[in-house]
Amino acid sequence: MNWDQIKGDWKQVQGKVKAQWGKLTDDDLKVIDGKREELSGKLQSHYGIAKEKAEAQLDDFIKGL
Repeated sequence: MNWDQIKGDWKQVQGKVKAQWGKLTDDDLKVIDGKREELSGKLQSHYGIAKEKAEAQLDDFIKGL
């Protein structure tokens, strides 16, 4: 699965995102709206991680879908 597919299926993927990163709120998921950059930024702010680590986590998440 690639990010374009995730963006297209965002409604279905939201549950998996929330299961993976429980600190994200429903409001966060609405703001993210399938945008990788937004999700990366939210991960950085909520989890206090560097951009590189957030991007690595997103890559691993995509591989697991």
